[in-house]
Amino acid sequence: MTTTPEIGFATTAELDQAVTELTAGAAGWARMDLRARIDLLQRTHAAVAQVAEAWARDAIAAKGITSEQLEGEEWLTGPYGTMMWLLAAVESLQKIAQGKSPLDGVKASRTANRTTFRVLPTNLYEFNIYNGFTGELWMRPGVTAEQARANAGLGAVRPGENGGVGLVLGAGNVSSIGPLDVLYELVAYNRASVLKLNPTFGSLKSTYEAAFAPLVRAGLVRIVNGGAEEGAYLTRHEGIGHVHITGSGVTHDMIVWGSLTDRSERRLDKEITSELGGVSPIIVIPGDWSAEDLRFQAENVVTQRLNNAGHNCIAGQALILSSDWAQKDAFLAELRDVLSTTEARAAWYPGSDRKLALAQDSYPEAESLNGRLLIRIDETTSQDLLTTEYFAPVLGHTEVPGLGGDFFANAVAFANDRLDGTLGASIIVAPADRKAISNFDAILADLRYGTIGINVWSAIGFLLPAAAWGAFPGNTIEKVGSGIGIVHNSFLAADVERTVIRGPFRPFPRSVLHGEVSLFPTPPWYVTGRTGTGTAKALTDFAAKPSWARLPKVLLRAFGR
Repeated sequence: MTTTPEIGFATTAELDQAVTELTAGAAGWARMDLRARIDLLQRTHAAVAQVAEAWARDAIAAKGITSEQLEGEEWLTGPYGTMMWLLAAVESLQKIAQGKSPLDGVKASRTANRTTFRVLPTNLYEFNIYNGFTGELWMRPGVTAEQARANAGLGAVRPGENGGVGLVLGAGNVSSIGPLDVLYELVAYNRASVLKLNPTFGSLKSTYEAAFAPLVRAGLVRIVNGGAEEGAYLTRHEGIGHVHITGSGVTHDMIVWGSLTDRSERRLDKEITSELGGVSPIIVIPGDWSAEDLRFQAENVVTQRLNNAGHNCIAGQALILSSDWAQKDAFLAELRDVLSTTEARAAWYPGSDRKLALAQDSYPEAESLNGRLLIRIDETTSQDLLTTEYFAPVLGHTEVPGLGGDFFANAVAFANDRLDGTLGASIIVAPADRKAISNFDAILADLRYGTIGINVWSAIGFLLPAAAWGAFPGNTIEKVGSGIGIVHNSFLAADVERTVIRGPFRPFPRSVLHGEVSLFPTPPWYVTGRTGTGTAKALTDFAAKPSWARLPKVLLRAFGR
């Protein structure tokens, strides 16, 4: 586990000054017209591009990464994701400035009695980069396409609105979470923000300030270091009108109630939104798979658990298999082999050792594979894995009966009723098996998760600017689950129910040989891949200045050239 370097925390006087300056900055943003806001975001994009390498390197150092193969994660989930969101947000503001809806020109359809919008690909660049992938925003039932377009824009269509000052309590596991939350607060709610860094990323403060220099100079962002005491001071500050947290339900409840058990009196007297993780399912719909399919999808599952050393709120933790699948044991054998042979990586997030020990205590029969735990869950074992987000390399597998649509419906019911949280879920299904389930989308609609990935890890929704990232709607302050509200959502859509991403079952060239329309190779985010870092750097370079001249480098790196 890495050791957090000594970092000076902000004093109360510095925190007070930050809130005062942001109050003036929020008033200044309210006075800006859309042209000025667009210019400011474009200059921020340029500033991020200038420090992109420093940002990635600082995150790599903060996590103690020593393997070049793993460095790509920090490029993708740091400067790349931030720059792509800024580009997308500018496009939405440009549409609004032209008197259009951000959703104008976005294809609308109907799926499972819901209006959906195709948000991937949105342009020819995305068509090439994510070839074979699609992404959809599903509106809440009853919302028509016309209503969705009319309501899109959020605070960006309310010139002169002053959203005041908010507090963003930044996550400590992914370096772009806090920055992206600050940007969304500004564009969607006209709110200036104090970004209180998690101590794990305290060493990135100066890099963040350089990346957001235009916003800092405009008095719209202040970045501070601090621990629990500084965070508590800001949540109570009279100049703060809103709090957004990415973290755990425990931290959320302590902020809101000051207790994990007593809900009789709310301590926080202001609105709070949140993204709080949970136990994410991976549903494997049974089929007749080749040896290559078994291996590739085992790598898919392992990636969902081991990316970022397992320290992801969206990490796949509960693998749901069919007890009637003839290839179940063969798939588990491949899974064990991938877990055993994938490069070992030390846990770096504070508290991970304790979480691993907790899992071992609950499951003394767990298989230990190269420092990872693989745990079988049935009615005779502890059920802790289904309700405890371990935030560590712990993967459970369980079984429900059925084949085809019967299994899918049973697995959806299990995920909805037995697992904690509703942030994201992943489904693995071969094209022929998907086609054979005539009511696939109807069953899919019953799966109550904010982002669903079909043949792709749902976490990829975090990287897509247009995806709405957050828990499935319906949580409350009293029962917060995976959180309240959404972020990212670059089309600024209102009334979003979920995001659904669909990807190819096989990589190129096997995809084409089996009739899938996809030229996508092994994904660069796979922990078993060898092209991830080179591809991530090329993508970051592309995001700094998208052009057809820079696209071939991305594709060549993805194909290992």
